[in-house]
This record gives sequence, structure tokens and C-alpha cells, in this order.
Amino acid sequence: MGAYEITLPKTIEQTENKVREVLSNNGFGVLTEINVSKILKEKIQVDRTPLKILGACNPVFANQALEIDPSVALLLPCNVVLESLAENSTRVSIVNPREMMDNPLLEALATQASEILEKVVGELDLN
Repeated sequence: MGAYEITLPKTIEQTENKVREVLSNNGFGVLTEINVSKILKEKIQVDRTPLKILGACNPVFANQALEIDPSVALLLPCNVVLESLAENSTRVSIVNPREMMDNPLLEALATQASEILEKVVGELDLN
């Protein structure tokens, strides 16, 4: 699956704060949050390294996409995955909207969203 990825030398908590800030500065908000590690521990008593999924959305892009094709709702919001790695580092993976949308009518919009999310990853690298 196509994604933009970066590994940062920060804890998952530090990384999450930065990701939320950079997403917000680029017109994306976090609508949902799934703490996968916590859920697995609660439901099936499995311990795993911290893993969190943030559901990011740009309301303007979402509305435009839904006007073109209401089935785009199946792809919303865009997932941003934070995975804790060894030595206090965190991998950030952000889905590439171009990889998810195969409707030619959505191509320009998916490209715009992809460019911004790629920029988000670049800004994370600078901090």
C-alpha cells in the first residue's frame, strides 16, 4: 500500500503532538483516534508495542470528494499510523490518497491531498 513514511527520534507521545500540530497547520484535523495497543490489551490480553491510528481529514477536500462520488466516504478519514520502535523512535505512516482513489474524476483532488500530506511528512523531518 502506498504511504508516506518517516521515522523520528522521539517517543510516540512527542511524535503524536508534533503530527497533530503539523496536520493542523496544513488544513487537516484529527477526527478519530484508535489506540490499537490498548484495545488489544483490553480485548484479548495481548501486549504489543504502542501503535495508534489517527484519522485525519481536510474538510474542504472531503466535501469536494463526496460531491464527486459519495462512496469516497468508505475511504475517510485518511489514516495516520504512529508505531513505537526501539530506542524511543516512532515511525509515522500516512496513507497516500492517490493510491486509494481510482476514479479519474477524483484524480486532481487526490493529487492535491497527496501533495499536502507529503509536505506534512517533510515538515516532520525538519523538527
